[in-house]
Amino acid sequence: MNKSVSVKVYHGYGHAHNLVVYGHVFKRKANTRQVYSNNIFVNIAHLLKLFILKPYAFVEVRLRFFDQIIYNRTEGDGFFKFEWKAEHDIPAGWHDVKVEALNEDGTILNAGEGKIYVPHITQYAFISDVDDTVMVSHSATIGRRLRELFIKNPHTRKTFPDAASHYQQLALSHTEAEQPNPFFYVSSSEWNLYDYLLETFKFNKLPDGAFLLNTLKRWKDLIKTGKTGHEGKLLRVMRILDAFPNQKFVFFGDNSQQDPEIYSSIVEKYPKNIEAVYIRNIRPEKEAETKELLKRVEDKGVGACLFNNSEEAIEHSKSIGLIL
Repeated sequence: MNKSVSVKVYHGYGHAHNLVVYGHVFKRKANTRQVYSNNIFVNIAHLLKLFILKPYAFVEVRLRFFDQIIYNRTEGDGFFKFEWKAEHDIPAGWHDVKVEALNEDGTILNAGEGKIYVPHITQYAFISDVDDTVMVSHSATIGRRLRELFIKNPHTRKTFPDAASHYQQLALSHTEAEQPNPFFYVSSSEWNLYDYLLETFKFNKLPDGAFLLNTLKRWKDLIKTGKTGHEGKLLRVMRILDAFPNQKFVFFGDNSQQDPEIYSSIVEKYPKNIEAVYIRNIRPEKEAETKELLKRVEDKGVGACLFNNSEEAIEHSKSIGLIL
């Protein structure tokens, strides 16, 4: 194995006819082992390391899933995507996948392991924004957003009160504990922050899920972190819906940026696929505009809730039978 090469495999998702796994291959990647410190300089140093990397462009990658082997190549930024159909029925739940980076002569440079989630067809599925929906991020203000990133670590980042409780109840709603409802976390944050977000969610006891993040950034672009266009997020949400055409979805977002517009536009086109839309009221000055968009959602027969705190959202979920 070539220790200077690393393969990062992110949680994937799908069903037997459409399985998807993402990842990156790096030629060089800084040691990013997190030290959970209250020292601002330790946290800054760790954050900078997440953006010091050298992607491995156009290298061959091989995925192993049960007895299937599939080949692909990374893109210019080291990113790879496998999308395939399983040769056999896949039971609901989490399944292991392995991805190997290959040298030109076919020898293995290095390998990474990940997991893929297959939900039961009768389960709900939840798509949630991250910044200012689950985590306090001040994403609309770049200075405050960077301050949260720089001075906090995954164990000191704040999540909104009762957000984890709400998501935990939804994860187990109308299903068995060993087969929780799937969560998809769609964020404007870059893949650089994947492990950071994973640990933040784990520490705050939020349900496991698949993260869909934004293109890698290098250290010189750190000040632009978390900035992506309306179309990028819309595309990622639509990919999830396309992968699960028979699933009923619930959306979570906030009104600090464009979630109400994105979600209402999807409901306009696919009302039968959406059970409810939840928007956290982060920007009171946008409340009237948000209510107008959510009225359009309700007119399509889809539940809608603009909430100031998660207790209100939990009560709404109980009132429409999402939580028993």
